[in-house]
Amino acid sequence: MSAEAAYDFDLFVIGAGSGGVRAARMAAAAGARVAIAEDRYLGGTCVNVGCVPKKLYSYAAHFHDSFDDAAGFGWQLASPALFDWPTLRDNKTSEIKRLNGIYQRMLEGAGVTLFNARARVTDPHTVALANAEGEVSVSADKILLATGGWPWVPEFPGSDLALTSNQVFDLETFPKRFLVLGGGYIAVEFASIFNGLGSETHLIYRGDLFLKGFDQEVREFTRDEMAKKGVHLHFSANIARIEQVGDALQVELTTGETLDVDAVLAATGRRANVSGLGVDSLGITLNSDGKVPINDRYETAVPSILALGDLIEGPELTPVALAEAMQLVDIHFHQKTPRPLDYDTIPTAVFCHPNIGTVGLSEEAAREKFDRIRVYRTDFRAMKHTLSGSQERMLMKLIVDDASDVVVGAHMVGEEAGELIQGIAIAVRAGLTKEDFDRTVGIHPTGAEEFVTMRTPSRY
Repeated sequence: MSAEAAYDFDLFVIGAGSGGVRAARMAAAAGARVAIAEDRYLGGTCVNVGCVPKKLYSYAAHFHDSFDDAAGFGWQLASPALFDWPTLRDNKTSEIKRLNGIYQRMLEGAGVTLFNARARVTDPHTVALANAEGEVSVSADKILLATGGWPWVPEFPGSDLALTSNQVFDLETFPKRFLVLGGGYIAVEFASIFNGLGSETHLIYRGDLFLKGFDQEVREFTRDEMAKKGVHLHFSANIARIEQVGDALQVELTTGETLDVDAVLAATGRRANVSGLGVDSLGITLNSDGKVPINDRYETAVPSILALGDLIEGPELTPVALAEAMQLVDIHFHQKTPRPLDYDTIPTAVFCHPNIGTVGLSEEAAREKFDRIRVYRTDFRAMKHTLSGSQERMLMKLIVDDASDVVVGAHMVGEEAGELIQGIAIAVRAGLTKEDFDRTVGIHPTGAEEFVTMRTPSRY
């Protein structure tokens, strides 16, 4: 019996985030009968409570510095700049609604059946769909889990008073005093954003330095630049308790310090969003890292059930989910065997202030992998700030395998680092050498030219 005769659909996708939508559309384009279920919002975390609103808020926060910088170039503001939180919040909401509509039209245009329902897997080929109208079951040859991650908050007295990244974009009033708990990229981004928007901002992290896993020099440089901008950094500390005292939240730290703030964001990590999916009853359980194990065909312990994106091991990044979706469709609907994704050369950016852009190996990882490396680095005050008066500095760094001369890592802290490192990532992904960088003519005057003019190793 063919799959077409045996099942309602060839592919049923649970979760209409970036990875799920891409897989659904591409599978449909390959001729498959595809359906997708979403019970919250089209576009997933990235569009609704992640990358998109975060970047919009980051843009908003940068204006604070821009207004200050303008004076050195002759611009005089008639009065102190005033920030209106509801305008930013509501304009963001309008933009997200526009994007939700685009996602719906993309699915409809691809011929994908959309179910606005909560999906639950009941057997290897059956999905139960529940909404206000009741529950129905549909069958599929393959079921794709694309439900992403969900914020996790540790338990401590008063932890229920903390916000998650799902809630922080839509606060009724702007918090004049803001506290972030966490040391990952989400934590440092929101600390920078609310500091830039005008909050007295504190970041609390249990470790001795945030952004674990990033290049050590990048971490230290970012710490110093964020502190210069006014973010209050509390390392080797945690929250002991939160209490509501009048209109304020009183936060007691494990160091004994007490802070009164208006909002607390727990940016303490995300976990695979599998609650209520029903997959545990089929023998699909999370590994020690809290991820769904898969093979090289994106198949779980049940071969007809697939998984991708933030549910599985790998960087929790939207472009990664999109790339995995393309691979999955090639494997299962084009019968191709694509080259495995190179997770070692995936670029990423952290939209703290100043931004971080990075691709490839950190200096520490390179020292472990290669017998000898060369490190080229420079830090400087950008040309713009010779007139603005800002003391912000920029860091650029290349890591080179000494034996092959291949550039194995590139790192930057500075304005528009994400935009710049995207181009550098092509060179690192292609395995270009330091000689290739040296032979490339720079664009003057730009900060970017430093990546092709660093000639003398800083250290080995």
